[in-house]
Amino acid sequence: MAKLNILYGVQGTGNGHISRARMMAKYFAEQDANITFLFSGRANKDYFDMQVFGDYLHRRGLTFTTDAGRVKYLQTIRDNNVFQFVRDVRKLDVSPFDVVISDFEPITAWAAKLAGKTSIGIGHQYAFDHDVPMRGQNPATRLVMRYFAPTQRRIGLHWHHFDCPILPPIIDTQLSPASAEQDYKLVYLPLENQQQVTELLNQFPDQQFIQYAPTLNDQQQGNTQLRKNCLEGFRRDLRGASGIICNTGFALISECLHMGLPVLTKPLDGQMEQLSNAAALEELKLAEVISELSKPALQHWLQNPIKQPRQTYPDVARELVNWVLAGDWDDNAINTLKGKLWG
Repeated sequence: MAKLNILYGVQGTGNGHISRARMMAKYFAEQDANITFLFSGRANKDYFDMQVFGDYLHRRGLTFTTDAGRVKYLQTIRDNNVFQFVRDVRKLDVSPFDVVISDFEPITAWAAKLAGKTSIGIGHQYAFDHDVPMRGQNPATRLVMRYFAPTQRRIGLHWHHFDCPILPPIIDTQLSPASAEQDYKLVYLPLENQQQVTELLNQFPDQQFIQYAPTLNDQQQGNTQLRKNCLEGFRRDLRGASGIICNTGFALISECLHMGLPVLTKPLDGQMEQLSNAAALEELKLAEVISELSKPALQHWLQNPIKQPRQTYPDVARELVNWVLAGDWDDNAINTLKGKLWG
Protein backbone atom coordinates (compact mmCIF):
# COMPACT_ATOMS: atom_id res chain seq x y z
CA MET A 1 0.00 0.00 0.00
CA ALA A 2 1.39 3.40 -1.00
CA LYS A 3 2.13 5.89 1.73
CA LEU A 4 -0.45 8.57 2.36
CA ASN A 5 0.56 12.18 1.84
CA ILE A 6 -0.90 14.09 4.80
CA LEU A 7 -1.32 17.82 5.43
CA TYR A 8 -1.85 18.50 9.15
CA GLY A 9 -3.08 21.97 10.17
CA VAL A 10 -2.64 23.15 13.76
CA GLN A 11 -4.23 26.21 15.35
CA GLY A 12 -1.26 27.84 17.06
CA THR A 13 -3.11 30.36 19.25
CA GLY A 14 -2.87 28.13 22.32
CA ASN A 15 -0.16 25.68 23.26
CA GLY A 16 -2.76 22.91 23.73
CA HIS A 17 -3.21 22.39 20.00
CA ILE A 18 0.56 22.23 19.60
CA SER A 19 0.91 19.75 22.47
CA ARG A 20 -1.54 17.40 20.75
CA ALA A 21 0.29 17.81 17.47
CA ARG A 22 3.61 16.93 19.11
CA MET A 23 2.27 13.55 20.16
CA MET A 24 0.75 12.90 16.75
CA ALA A 25 4.01 13.97 15.05
CA LYS A 26 5.97 11.55 17.23
CA TYR A 27 3.92 8.55 16.14
CA PHE A 28 3.70 9.63 12.51
CA ALA A 29 7.52 9.84 12.51
CA GLU A 30 7.80 6.33 13.98
CA GLN A 31 5.85 5.04 10.98
CA ASP A 32 7.85 7.17 8.53
CA ALA A 33 4.67 8.88 7.30
CA ASN A 34 4.71 11.54 4.61
CA ILE A 35 3.35 14.47 6.59
CA THR A 36 3.54 18.25 6.33
CA PHE A 37 2.45 20.45 9.23
CA LEU A 38 0.98 23.94 8.85
CA PHE A 39 0.62 26.29 11.82
CA SER A 40 -1.38 29.51 12.03
CA GLY A 41 -2.79 31.80 14.70
CA ARG A 42 0.37 33.44 16.04
CA ALA A 43 3.52 35.06 14.67
CA ASN A 44 6.11 32.55 13.50
CA LYS A 45 8.72 34.03 15.85
CA ASP A 46 6.54 33.19 18.87
CA TYR A 47 6.64 29.42 18.35
CA PHE A 48 9.23 27.49 20.36
CA ASP A 49 10.62 23.94 20.53
CA MET A 50 9.22 23.05 17.10
CA GLN A 51 11.91 20.60 15.94
CA VAL A 52 9.56 17.61 15.93
CA PHE A 53 7.54 19.21 13.11
CA GLY A 54 10.42 19.45 10.64
CA ASP A 55 10.06 22.03 7.85
CA TYR A 56 6.57 23.14 8.79
CA LEU A 57 4.52 25.75 6.94
CA HIS A 58 3.28 28.93 8.59
CA ARG A 59 0.41 31.29 7.81
CA ARG A 60 -1.05 34.22 9.71
CA GLY A 61 -4.50 32.65 10.18
CA LEU A 62 -7.13 33.85 12.65
CA THR A 63 -7.12 34.26 16.42
CA PHE A 64 -8.96 35.93 19.31
CA THR A 65 -7.64 39.10 20.90
CA THR A 66 -7.65 39.01 24.71
CA ASP A 67 -6.85 41.49 27.45
CA ALA A 68 -6.52 40.70 31.16
CA GLY A 69 -8.43 37.45 30.92
CA ARG A 70 -11.25 38.64 28.65
CA VAL A 71 -11.96 38.16 24.94
CA LYS A 72 -12.15 41.51 23.13
CA TYR A 73 -14.49 40.90 20.21
CA LEU A 74 -14.27 44.30 18.49
CA GLN A 75 -10.49 44.25 18.79
CA THR A 76 -10.49 40.70 17.43
CA ILE A 77 -12.29 41.91 14.29
CA ARG A 78 -9.80 44.76 13.90
CA ASP A 79 -6.73 42.60 14.47
CA ASN A 80 -7.61 39.77 12.08
CA ASN A 81 -6.94 40.30 8.38
CA VAL A 82 -9.82 38.48 6.71
CA PHE A 83 -8.60 39.34 3.22
CA GLN A 84 -5.20 37.79 3.96
CA PHE A 85 -6.97 34.73 5.35
CA VAL A 86 -9.02 34.29 2.15
CA ARG A 87 -5.89 34.71 0.03
CA ASP A 88 -4.04 32.10 2.10
CA VAL A 89 -6.92 29.64 1.75
CA ARG A 90 -7.10 30.07 -2.02
CA LYS A 91 -3.34 29.88 -2.50
CA LEU A 92 -2.84 26.73 -0.41
CA ASP A 93 -2.45 23.85 -2.87
CA VAL A 94 -3.85 20.70 -1.27
CA SER A 95 -3.73 18.63 -4.47
CA PRO A 96 -0.52 16.74 -3.51
CA PHE A 97 -2.16 15.39 -0.34
CA ASP A 98 -4.41 12.37 0.10
CA VAL A 99 -6.01 13.71 3.27
CA VAL A 100 -6.03 16.95 5.25
CA ILE A 101 -6.18 16.82 9.07
CA SER A 102 -7.09 19.93 11.03
CA ASP A 103 -6.81 20.56 14.75
CA PHE A 104 -9.24 23.49 14.48
CA GLU A 105 -6.90 25.18 12.00
CA PRO A 106 -9.03 27.12 9.51
CA ILE A 107 -6.76 27.59 6.48
CA THR A 108 -6.14 23.88 5.87
CA ALA A 109 -9.77 23.02 6.67
CA TRP A 110 -11.22 25.57 4.26
CA ALA A 111 -8.67 24.83 1.53
CA ALA A 112 -9.65 21.14 1.71
CA LYS A 113 -13.35 22.01 1.66
CA LEU A 114 -13.06 24.24 -1.42
CA ALA A 115 -10.96 21.63 -3.23
CA GLY A 116 -13.23 18.72 -2.31
CA LYS A 117 -10.31 17.02 -0.55
CA THR A 118 -10.92 14.41 2.15
CA SER A 119 -10.56 16.11 5.53
CA ILE A 120 -10.58 15.02 9.17
CA GLY A 121 -10.94 17.27 12.21
CA ILE A 122 -9.21 16.01 15.35
CA GLY A 123 -9.43 18.24 18.40
CA HIS A 124 -11.30 19.27 21.52
CA GLN A 125 -13.51 21.83 19.75
CA TYR A 126 -15.14 19.10 17.66
CA ALA A 127 -16.57 17.58 20.86
CA PHE A 128 -19.02 20.49 20.95
CA ASP A 129 -20.85 18.96 17.99
CA HIS A 130 -22.34 16.59 20.58
CA ASP A 131 -24.36 16.75 23.79
CA VAL A 132 -21.55 17.70 26.16
CA PRO A 133 -21.70 20.32 28.96
CA MET A 134 -22.02 23.77 27.42
CA ARG A 135 -21.97 27.27 28.85
CA GLY A 136 -21.81 30.69 27.25
CA GLN A 137 -23.05 29.51 23.86
CA ASN A 138 -25.14 31.65 21.52
CA PRO A 139 -25.89 31.60 17.77
CA ALA A 140 -22.56 33.28 17.01
CA THR A 141 -20.47 30.81 19.00
CA ARG A 142 -22.33 27.88 17.45
CA LEU A 143 -21.50 29.21 13.98
CA VAL A 144 -17.84 29.62 14.94
CA MET A 145 -17.60 26.08 16.28
CA ARG A 146 -19.25 24.68 13.16
CA TYR A 147 -17.61 26.73 10.43
CA PHE A 148 -14.28 28.04 11.78
CA ALA A 149 -12.48 24.87 10.66
CA PRO A 150 -15.02 22.68 8.82
CA THR A 151 -14.05 19.10 7.98
CA GLN A 152 -15.85 16.04 6.60
CA ARG A 153 -15.02 13.83 9.60
CA ARG A 154 -14.96 15.52 13.03
CA ILE A 155 -13.43 13.66 15.99
CA GLY A 156 -13.90 15.40 19.32
CA LEU A 157 -11.79 14.88 22.44
CA HIS A 158 -13.01 15.35 26.02
CA TRP A 159 -12.47 14.30 29.64
CA HIS A 160 -15.53 12.01 29.52
CA HIS A 161 -17.45 10.45 26.65
CA PHE A 162 -20.88 11.73 27.84
CA ASP A 163 -22.38 8.80 25.86
CA CYS A 164 -21.24 10.49 22.63
CA PRO A 165 -18.84 9.36 19.86
CA ILE A 166 -15.88 11.31 21.23
CA LEU A 167 -12.44 10.17 22.38
CA PRO A 168 -10.29 10.77 25.49
CA PRO A 169 -7.67 13.54 25.47
CA ILE A 170 -4.46 13.30 23.50
CA ILE A 171 -1.63 13.56 26.04
CA ASP A 172 1.84 12.22 26.64
CA THR A 173 0.93 9.10 28.60
CA GLN A 174 4.51 8.86 29.90
CA LEU A 175 3.94 12.07 31.86
CA SER A 176 3.82 11.26 35.59
CA PRO A 177 4.40 13.08 38.89
CA ALA A 178 7.97 13.32 40.11
CA SER A 179 8.93 10.73 42.72
CA ALA A 180 9.23 13.47 45.33
CA GLU A 181 6.47 16.08 45.11
CA GLN A 182 7.72 19.57 45.95
CA ASP A 183 5.83 22.20 47.90
CA TYR A 184 5.15 24.70 45.13
CA LYS A 185 2.17 25.50 42.94
CA LEU A 186 2.61 25.95 39.21
CA VAL A 187 0.83 28.96 37.73
CA TYR A 188 0.07 29.28 34.01
CA LEU A 189 -2.31 32.14 33.23
CA PRO A 190 -0.87 33.56 29.98
CA LEU A 191 -4.04 35.47 29.08
CA GLU A 192 -4.14 37.40 32.36
CA ASN A 193 -2.25 40.53 33.41
CA GLN A 194 1.01 38.98 34.64
CA GLN A 195 1.91 41.76 37.08
CA GLN A 196 -1.49 41.43 38.75
CA VAL A 197 -1.06 37.66 38.95
CA THR A 198 2.35 38.03 40.61
CA GLU A 199 1.04 40.60 43.07
CA LEU A 200 -1.75 38.20 44.04
CA LEU A 201 0.68 35.32 44.55
CA ASN A 202 2.94 37.52 46.67
CA GLN A 203 0.10 37.87 49.18
CA PHE A 204 0.76 34.26 50.25
CA PRO A 205 4.40 34.46 51.46
CA ASP A 206 4.30 31.01 53.07
CA GLN A 207 3.50 29.35 49.72
CA GLN A 208 5.98 29.00 46.85
CA PHE A 209 4.85 29.54 43.26
CA ILE A 210 6.38 29.13 39.80
CA GLN A 211 4.67 31.42 37.29
CA TYR A 212 5.04 30.85 33.55
CA ALA A 213 4.01 33.11 30.67
CA PRO A 214 5.45 33.96 27.24
CA THR A 215 5.92 37.62 28.27
CA LEU A 216 7.90 36.93 31.48
CA ASN A 217 11.66 36.88 32.00
CA ASP A 218 13.36 34.48 34.39
CA GLN A 219 13.63 36.14 37.81
CA GLN A 220 12.50 35.85 41.43
CA GLN A 221 9.84 38.15 42.91
CA GLY A 222 9.27 37.36 46.57
CA ASN A 223 7.83 33.87 46.88
CA THR A 224 7.31 33.55 43.12
CA GLN A 225 9.74 32.37 40.44
CA LEU A 226 8.91 34.00 37.12
CA ARG A 227 9.78 31.96 34.03
CA LYS A 228 9.44 32.48 30.31
CA ASN A 229 7.67 29.68 28.42
CA CYS A 230 9.96 26.71 27.82
CA LEU A 231 8.67 23.26 26.94
CA GLU A 232 11.19 21.18 28.89
CA GLY A 233 11.29 23.53 31.87
CA PHE A 234 7.51 23.65 32.10
CA ARG A 235 7.24 19.85 31.88
CA ARG A 236 9.80 19.45 34.67
CA ASP A 237 8.04 21.94 36.92
CA LEU A 238 4.62 20.44 36.15
CA ARG A 239 5.80 16.99 37.24
CA GLY A 240 7.12 18.35 40.55
CA ALA A 241 4.20 20.62 41.42
CA SER A 242 1.70 19.95 44.19
CA GLY A 243 -1.06 21.72 42.24
CA ILE A 244 -1.68 24.05 39.29
CA ILE A 245 -3.48 27.33 38.74
CA CYS A 246 -4.45 27.92 35.11
CA ASN A 247 -7.04 29.12 32.64
CA THR A 248 -9.58 26.56 31.47
CA GLY A 249 -8.02 25.32 28.27
CA PHE A 250 -8.19 21.64 27.49
CA ALA A 251 -4.71 20.17 27.04
CA LEU A 252 -2.93 21.31 30.21
CA ILE A 253 -5.85 20.35 32.44
CA SER A 254 -5.93 16.96 30.70
CA GLU A 255 -2.30 16.42 31.71
CA CYS A 256 -3.06 17.47 35.30
CA LEU A 257 -6.01 15.08 35.52
CA HIS A 258 -3.84 12.30 34.11
CA MET A 259 -1.31 12.92 36.89
CA GLY A 260 -3.89 13.48 39.64
CA LEU A 261 -2.85 17.09 40.27
CA PRO A 262 -5.29 19.44 42.05
CA VAL A 263 -6.44 22.18 39.66
CA LEU A 264 -7.72 25.70 40.31
CA THR A 265 -8.97 27.13 37.05
CA LYS A 266 -10.40 30.42 35.80
CA PRO A 267 -12.13 30.35 32.39
CA LEU A 268 -11.43 33.16 29.99
CA ASP A 269 -14.34 35.58 30.24
CA GLY A 270 -16.47 35.51 27.10
CA GLN A 271 -14.79 32.43 25.61
CA MET A 272 -17.42 29.72 25.13
CA GLU A 273 -14.95 26.83 24.96
CA GLN A 274 -13.34 27.65 28.30
CA LEU A 275 -16.68 28.39 29.97
CA SER A 276 -17.96 25.01 28.72
CA ASN A 277 -14.80 23.28 29.94
CA ALA A 278 -15.46 24.80 33.35
CA ALA A 279 -19.02 23.43 33.26
CA ALA A 280 -17.68 19.95 32.45
CA LEU A 281 -15.11 20.07 35.24
CA GLU A 282 -17.80 21.09 37.74
CA GLU A 283 -20.19 18.37 36.53
CA LEU A 284 -17.44 15.73 36.72
CA LYS A 285 -16.13 17.17 40.03
CA LEU A 286 -12.57 17.17 38.72
CA ALA A 287 -11.37 20.71 39.57
CA GLU A 288 -12.24 23.91 41.41
CA VAL A 289 -13.53 26.64 39.10
CA ILE A 290 -13.45 30.35 39.91
CA SER A 291 -14.83 33.31 37.95
CA GLU A 292 -12.12 35.78 38.98
CA LEU A 293 -8.66 35.74 40.49
CA SER A 294 -8.91 36.97 44.07
CA LYS A 295 -7.22 36.44 47.40
CA PRO A 296 -10.23 34.68 49.00
CA ALA A 297 -10.59 32.27 46.04
CA LEU A 298 -6.90 31.41 46.02
CA GLN A 299 -6.77 31.06 49.81
CA HIS A 300 -9.75 28.67 49.79
CA TRP A 301 -8.11 26.43 47.19
CA LEU A 302 -4.71 26.43 48.89
CA GLN A 303 -6.38 25.27 52.08
CA ASN A 304 -8.79 22.81 50.40
CA PRO A 305 -7.31 21.51 47.13
CA ILE A 306 -9.42 18.91 45.31
CA LYS A 307 -7.16 15.86 45.11
CA GLN A 308 -8.48 13.47 42.48
CA PRO A 309 -7.43 9.93 41.56
CA ARG A 310 -5.36 9.83 38.40
CA GLN A 311 -7.50 9.55 35.28
CA THR A 312 -4.80 7.50 33.44
CA TYR A 313 -5.97 8.23 29.91
CA PRO A 314 -4.95 5.77 27.15
CA ASP A 315 -2.47 6.53 24.36
CA VAL A 316 -5.00 8.17 22.06
CA ALA A 317 -2.38 9.67 19.74
CA ARG A 318 -0.90 6.28 18.85
CA GLU A 319 -4.33 4.81 18.12
CA LEU A 320 -5.37 7.80 16.01
CA VAL A 321 -2.18 7.70 13.95
CA ASN A 322 -2.74 3.99 13.26
CA TRP A 323 -6.37 4.77 12.36
CA VAL A 324 -5.40 7.58 9.97
CA LEU A 325 -2.73 5.52 8.21
CA ALA A 326 -5.09 2.54 7.85
CA GLY A 327 -7.30 4.73 5.66
CA ASP A 328 -10.60 3.48 7.12
CA TRP A 329 -12.27 6.72 8.14
CA ASP A 330 -15.98 5.92 8.27
CA ASP A 331 -18.28 6.33 11.28
CA ASN A 332 -18.13 2.64 12.20
CA ALA A 333 -14.36 2.84 12.54
CA ILE A 334 -14.67 5.91 14.79
CA ASN A 335 -17.21 4.14 17.03
CA THR A 336 -14.92 1.10 17.24
CA LEU A 337 -12.06 3.36 18.27
CA LYS A 338 -14.26 5.02 20.90
CA GLY A 339 -15.19 1.66 22.43
CA LYS A 340 -11.57 0.57 22.54
CA LEU A 341 -10.19 3.75 24.10
CA TRP A 342 -12.84 4.29 26.78
CA GLY A 343 -12.68 0.59 27.67
